[in-house]
Order: sequence, then C-alpha cells, then structure tokens
Amino acid sequence: MARRQRRKLNAEINVVPYIDVMLVLLVIFMVTAPLLMQGVEVDLPEASAKPVVSADQEPLIVSIKQDGSLYLNLGGDQQAIEEQALYEKVAIIMRRNLEKPVVVWGDKRVPYGRVVSVMAGLQGAGVPNVGLATEAP
Repeated sequence: MARRQRRKLNAEINVVPYIDVMLVLLVIFMVTAPLLMQGVEVDLPEASAKPVVSADQEPLIVSIKQDGSLYLNLGGDQQAIEEQALYEKVAIIMRRNLEKPVVVWGDKRVPYGRVVSVMAGLQGAGVPNVGLATEAP
C-alpha cells in the first residue's frame, strides 16, 4: 500500500518553475516589442485620423526622407535604396505574403508628388493597399 501512495505523489507536476520562466519571457517581450518598429527618422505630418486596425503582422515600412531618398526596413537596414531596387524587393516580399501591410513614412517636407509616385510604384509592385503614417496633432 505504501508503494501505491508514493507513485501517486511522484506523478504530480510542479508548475511553479514554468510560471517563473513564463514571467521572464513576458518581461523580455515587453522590453523588446517597442524596438521592433524600426525605420528612418522622418518628421511625419500631423493628422487627426482614426488609427488603422493593425493586422497580426509587422508592417513593411518604406521611409521617404526630406531629400527624397528611400529606405526599406529590412532587418534594421538603415541605408538608402534605389527606387527600382525598392520596388523589386517589395514585389518579392508581396509574392511570398500578399497580406503583408505596407506603410509609407513620408517626411512632411517631401513634395506630395514624390510620395504619390512612390505609392503608385508600390502598387505596381503588387501591394494592394498602401497606408500613410502620420502623427496625432
């Protein structure tokens, strides 16, 4: 009879270490989540628009600096990219994942025509919807 009781006691699982590990992972994710949104620093225009309901995926961010240079947020890369190379890379990404959201961060001092031509080029590369990033006033 004593053997049966020992077996029952040994079958219990102690979940306290698992909870500790889970809490440590939660803290790590909370600290690193703001760092995932990378892009080139631009002075965004202000607008009082409702925020777009974000998808579960991280958006693909195309930045346009004041001088008109283009940047794509691939792996934290902060180097300027040629316009045609940008469209080629975006087309490859969109072929793999058509649901990937694409957002344009255009500096408020960039001419409107430049932003529109980049958006048209992105749509030509296979992006069904292009969003514009703004700051709240």
